[in-house]
Amino acid sequence: MSNSIPLKLITTYGIIGIALCAVYLFALRWNIRLYCNYMALWKALLLHLLRLVAIGTAFTLCARQGALPLLLSFGGFVGMRTIALW
Repeated sequence: MSNSIPLKLITTYGIIGIALCAVYLFALRWNIRLYCNYMALWKALLLHLLRLVAIGTAFTLCARQGALPLLLSFGGFVGMRTIALW
């Protein structure tokens, strides 16, 4: 029996993390625009809360699959964030 991590698992959860980060950063960009428009402050606060709850829920669902899927998806998230902010 091999102790290696299956490539399919790495790819699947890595892509999930990348997709989560892309959606998170898009929502963050939208959130910044709403904060700059003072007339839509309640929308900005609602989107901010929704963004945080959504990412927390997504990582909780990954954690229910195990520690390795959580770490792989978070690694994809951090990797995408680093590339996007570079």
